[in-house]
Amino acid sequence: MRILVTGGAGFIGSNFIHYWLKNHKNDEVVNFDKLTYAGNLQNLKSIEKDKRYIFIKGDIANRKAVEKVMKGIDKVIHFAAESHVDRSITGPSIFIKTNILGTHILLEEALKNKVKRFHHVSTDEVYGALPLKSKNKFNEETPYRPNSPYSASKAASDMLVRAYHKTFGLPITISNTSNNYGPYQYPEKFLPVVILSAFNNKKIPVYGDGLYVRDWIHVEDHCRGIDLILKKGEAGETYCIGGNSELSNIKVVKQILKALNKSENLISYVRDRPGHDRRYAIDGRKIKKLGFTLKWNFKEGLEDTIDWYTKRNPA
Repeated sequence: MRILVTGGAGFIGSNFIHYWLKNHKNDEVVNFDKLTYAGNLQNLKSIEKDKRYIFIKGDIANRKAVEKVMKGIDKVIHFAAESHVDRSITGPSIFIKTNILGTHILLEEALKNKVKRFHHVSTDEVYGALPLKSKNKFNEETPYRPNSPYSASKAASDMLVRAYHKTFGLPITISNTSNNYGPYQYPEKFLPVVILSAFNNKKIPVYGDGLYVRDWIHVEDHCRGIDLILKKGEAGETYCIGGNSELSNIKVVKQILKALNKSENLISYVRDRPGHDRRYAIDGRKIKKLGFTLKWNFKEGLEDTIDWYTKRNPA
C-alpha cells in the first residue's frame, strides 16, 4: 500500500512516519511537506535512505503539486496545518490558506484519484472551552465553538472533510486529539519551551494564573490511535483520541522543574493571551470500542520527553 502523509516533517507527522514504517513493513510512505519553520527533515534522518520512504517538497495549497503527488496513493493521512495558536492571533491569513484552502485541494484530488481512505487529523480545540470545575468532556457530538483563528480554521477544515463524504462519497475519517507531547516537537510549543528553559536556567513564561487545564497524550499513542481508526474505523465517522491526563499548566511546569531538580523561582507569570481556552478534556469512549488503549502514562511519558530534549540540547 502507498500512503501519503502531509506535513510529515512536522512534530506529529514525523512521529507517525517512524511509527508506520516500523509497524507496516510492506507499505510505502510519501511525505509531502512544505518545510515551513516547523518542518524539519532531521526528524526523519534515520529513515531517509529507507527504500519505502519518499520525501517530496510541496505545498498543500498548490493544486498542481497536490495533483502530481496524489497519483497512485491508496490512503491519505493529513497532518499538514498551521497549528500554533499565538501565531494565528498575530497573523491569521496563512492559517486560512493552509488549513482550509489546502485541505480543500487535497480533498478534490483525493476524490479524483479514488483514494481508499482520507484521514483528517484535527484538534480538540474546535470544541471551544470547558469550565475549570466542570466534569464535562468533549466527545464526537460536542458542538463546535472555536475561539481562536487556528481552531476556527481547523473547524472549517473538519466540516469540509465531512461534506466531501456526505456529498461525494469520499471515504473519510476524522480524529480530534488532545495536546500531544513527545520527541521532535518544535521548540515554540509549551512543553519544549518549559523543558529547555528549565534545563538552561532561564525564566519559564506561564500565561495568566497558570491554571489552564489540558489533556495530554503521548504522540506515539496518538499515532496508534490513527492506525486503529484506519484499520477499524467506519468511513464518515469522527473519533476523539485523548490521553486521560488532565493537568493544569502550572502543575506540568512544576513536574518538569522537579524532574530537572530546578527551582520554582524560574516560573514567570506573563500577560495572558486573547481568547485563551480555560480547559480541554476528551471523552475517548468511542475509540475505546475499537480496542484503543494507552501505552504511555503522563509521568513516564514526560520523563522520556525530558530525557529526549535535554540529551539534544546540552547546557
